[in-house]
Amino acid sequence: MRGLGPSLTVRCFLPLQLLRRPRRPPGPRLSSGPAAAGALERAMDELLRRSVPAMPAYELREKSPFAAESQCADFVSFYGGLAEVAERAELLGRLAGGFGVDHSQVAEQSAGVLQLRQEPRETAVLLQAEDRLRYALVPRYRGLFHHISKLDGGVRFLVRLRADLLEAQALKLVEGPHVREMNGVLKNMLSEWFSSGFLNLERVTWHSPCEVLQKVSESEAVHPVKNWMDMKRRVGPYRRCCFFSHCTTPGEPLVVLHVALTSEISSNIQVIVKECPPSETEEKNKIAAAIFYSISLTQQGLQGVELGTFLIKRVVKELQKEFPHLETFSSLSPIPGFTKWLLGLLNSQAKEHGRNELFTDAECKEISELTGGPITETLKGFLSSNEWVKSEKLVRALQAPLMRLCAWYLYGEKHRGYALNPVANFHLQNGAVLWRINWMADVSLKGITSSCGLMVNYRYYLEDTATNSIAYLSSKTIKASEQVLSLVTQFQKNSKL
Repeated sequence: MRGLGPSLTVRCFLPLQLLRRPRRPPGPRLSSGPAAAGALERAMDELLRRSVPAMPAYELREKSPFAAESQCADFVSFYGGLAEVAERAELLGRLAGGFGVDHSQVAEQSAGVLQLRQEPRETAVLLQAEDRLRYALVPRYRGLFHHISKLDGGVRFLVRLRADLLEAQALKLVEGPHVREMNGVLKNMLSEWFSSGFLNLERVTWHSPCEVLQKVSESEAVHPVKNWMDMKRRVGPYRRCCFFSHCTTPGEPLVVLHVALTSEISSNIQVIVKECPPSETEEKNKIAAAIFYSISLTQQGLQGVELGTFLIKRVVKELQKEFPHLETFSSLSPIPGFTKWLLGLLNSQAKEHGRNELFTDAECKEISELTGGPITETLKGFLSSNEWVKSEKLVRALQAPLMRLCAWYLYGEKHRGYALNPVANFHLQNGAVLWRINWMADVSLKGITSSCGLMVNYRYYLEDTATNSIAYLSSKTIKASEQVLSLVTQFQKNSKL
């Protein structure tokens, strides 16, 4: 853990700012005309030809000289000078497509392995042939990434490069199997460099360095920090804020976890982020539960790298050292995508001439009377505009149907057999139990818009997390509480999806 930092007497004058990408020096643009675009493309090809090391012959793999540091530095410098997303995407696409695996070598080595398996040969001969095949399967650009990682600031550069790659894929500026393969290779390399042994757990307090508090506040993606007093509450009594930093960049948050120390498992976020802690001094006998209410990745290039899971486990261990009596651990999690999913169901039913398969007849009658029109169309409008929360009667009428629909969304809606909701999938992979769905748990505009105000507790029974995780990952079995299973049963009884 970090020690106390400098005084923060001037912090209230520092405005909270949105995260911004570091400004790049201006460079030529692909959109500045055909001649300029052609010149830039030729410059890219020449750069890649010089920078990406060739794969030496298998016999010379350990005797070949390393790529010159200046060649890797040239790539980093050139890439840093590309000012536009499209330019960076173009370079990454050329790198993925032209400097991957030599497929002819893979075919040749594969044939050799197959032939040896059909002949009675010594084991050592077969193992060497398999090693040759493994060597042939290494893409050329992996060597470039490996050598860049040895430069000062090289790993940080590669994290930003992968963030650019993910952005370019999302914008469909680069697509195809070669790009997906390069993204996977880079992700695996980053997973090795950011494994738990290289990560430092650091706690944030009001006495932490100002820069750390600023970065933590800027990176908060679940429940945005409003001002410095809000930030002070989130790192004060009955709260814990911790992050992982890398051994090469101490003090630089990679993933941040916020925890509330409470007397029971919280059922709404307002109690945690809006109310002031009861006192300036913690009373340990009042702390019976630890609530993980926000976890945010600060580096988009580390998406898919297993940081959040490691962070929760490390924080649990630290809390148990501090509070030996503490046994209750739970999240209070948002349900992003629920409103969008529900509106999709209503849209599909509206297209089928007002078909209703989501609500009971009694619910349809009550909701129609309150909204003044056909349930499907009027409810679509109300949910899209968030107007429904202004009516206490409508809120009460929607509670039962939306609770069971949400239970089904979390428990029954799947992607490749796993939970469709990404937050649910994260906690279930960690071995948590889908424990309780909470009505009107987040009444902020963001909470109403994304999840109709619902939140969910994923409870961590420490003695069962390993068993639950294995069951979920291997057989796709979701461990859920009686409350959730009861709501799922109600959904199956009253809905006809």
